[in-house]
Amino acid sequence: MRILVVEDEKRLAAALQRGLTAEGFTVDTAHDGNHGLWLALEHSYDVIVLDIMLPGLNGYRVCARLRAAGSDTPILMLTAKDGEYDEAEALDTGADDFLSKPFSYVVLVARLRALHRRTGHRLPATLEFGDLVIDPARRRCTRGGTEVRLTTREFAILEYLARRAGEVVPKREILQHVWDSAFEADLNLVEVHVSAVRRKIDTSFGRSALETVRGAGYRLAADGG
Repeated sequence: MRILVVEDEKRLAAALQRGLTAEGFTVDTAHDGNHGLWLALEHSYDVIVLDIMLPGLNGYRVCARLRAAGSDTPILMLTAKDGEYDEAEALDTGADDFLSKPFSYVVLVARLRALHRRTGHRLPATLEFGDLVIDPARRRCTRGGTEVRLTTREFAILEYLARRAGEVVPKREILQHVWDSAFEADLNLVEVHVSAVRRKIDTSFGRSALETVRGAGYRLAADGG
């Protein structure tokens, strides 16, 4: 998942970024509503974590503007307030879920995964392509029952390609989805990591699931190669 965290408490935002990155997610942060809105409109995210009490534009207004702009990205709203009216306003504005501070980090991650699963175009929780099985929740990959050890970045690339199996995915999209917006890198970095993934899931097993489409990008075969 690529997640945007819009939170003005910088220590909390940094802690969330560290924790979610350790879970294997790619995380961008913003500390005010205007910057958060700009990031949400400029980049593609799987889920947005949006605080309500923000400088500039508050969370309600950010959410409303995103929905008015046609964005259907799932939004989980955070607030220090506690009450049914705040929750109702968040949901009425277009948020998909609501969590009051202080919150359990374990619950936050579970809700993010649930929002990710609920969006209509998502594949099942366990992704299977022939004997290639990918389990995003456990960050586990097996080929013919043999575990394939992938780095966090390699797994993120494989999961992204798996969720679009059969499609040609441009290198630029992989770079934007797997690395955060503050990271500056050229497309050669994508090539290096994809080569490592191919070596581990294909070459080692005499398979050819991960295909390079010259001049276009990469495609994961739906039949597992």
